[in-house]
Amino acid sequence: MPPVPPTVLQVLPALGSGGVERGTVEIARALVEAGGKALVASAGGPLVAELEEAGARHILLPLDRKNPAALLANALALRGIVRRDGVRVVHARSRFPAWSALMAARATGAAFVTTYHGSYNEGFPGKRLYNSVMARGDRVIAISGHIAELVRARHGVGPDRLRVIPRGVDPDAFDPEAVDPARAEALRRAWGLPPGRPVILLPGRLTRWKGQAVLLRAASHLPEPRPVLVLAGDAQGRDAFRAELEALAIGAGATVRFPGPVADMPAALLLADVVVHASTDAEAFGRTIVEAQAMRRPVIASDLGAPRETVEEGVTGWRVPPGDPPALAAAIGRALSMPDEARRAIGEAARAAVLARYTTRAMQAATLAVYGEVA
Repeated sequence: MPPVPPTVLQVLPALGSGGVERGTVEIARALVEAGGKALVASAGGPLVAELEEAGARHILLPLDRKNPAALLANALALRGIVRRDGVRVVHARSRFPAWSALMAARATGAAFVTTYHGSYNEGFPGKRLYNSVMARGDRVIAISGHIAELVRARHGVGPDRLRVIPRGVDPDAFDPEAVDPARAEALRRAWGLPPGRPVILLPGRLTRWKGQAVLLRAASHLPEPRPVLVLAGDAQGRDAFRAELEALAIGAGATVRFPGPVADMPAALLLADVVVHASTDAEAFGRTIVEAQAMRRPVIASDLGAPRETVEEGVTGWRVPPGDPPALAAAIGRALSMPDEARRAIGEAARAAVLARYTTRAMQAATLAVYGEVA
């Protein structure tokens, strides 16, 4: 960690429960632990309490509003915060508020850092210009090699400004030895999982590109008795899509559970015999894969995007063509039929890879090093 961390202001729309928001809290905590001052500006949300418990200060601003008046008002407010609190680094994590953050940083001379969190579609005229704010930082953090290549190709950001910092997981929380079996058993009972049948877990919100339908179609290719499929994620109002998935499950003759969002993901992963990532669009990182690997679970992932970096074929898991139910079914069948010692070897190699490259602590240290570069 840098010996004298600067005062850093992180800017994002709100502090909900997603990966961007959790990463914001993790970096704020690291700053405070290293002796720095951590400020976060957002429209609030459930993670504010955790942020403040970590010793950071939250500043309430309507950064979730997307209109020109809000952009200018937020820029003025952020400029005042930077000057009043002696902010050395402004770190933007989302596109629309990043424009306000950029204006504030340039007006005050503070360093400007961005994290390029996603692929950011360019389907509308002017969208590349809108997205480009995330490539205008004095340093641009890409959350995977896949995203780094996209930033280089779209925006021409060179190695002088581009830094690859993968997302991380807490290997103490995601450790099979640290999870009380009673926690997993409580989930087994709550979900009504029948005894003696393998469990295939797909963690991720219920949305079409996450590939729940691909897994359900793959189930029809599996021999009887088929494993139980657990599609663990929030529908976020997509009730019609959930109904479509339920109909697919009936047609496939699959036993499926829809537990909704899962608060105890380590325990859920401990229940799984195989964890599936079936996304049909490229993942910017894919944190659920790394969480499963930390728990020594066999992982099968779509062969596109960042999972090509986190899943080493046949060593820490397997990759299959995206949107290919027969290929996914074949991979599940191979994983379930492996001898126990071979499955354990995959799990051990997967956890070792996480400990070497994808921990929260590594992400924190690398991000603080970026702050030290620009401050």
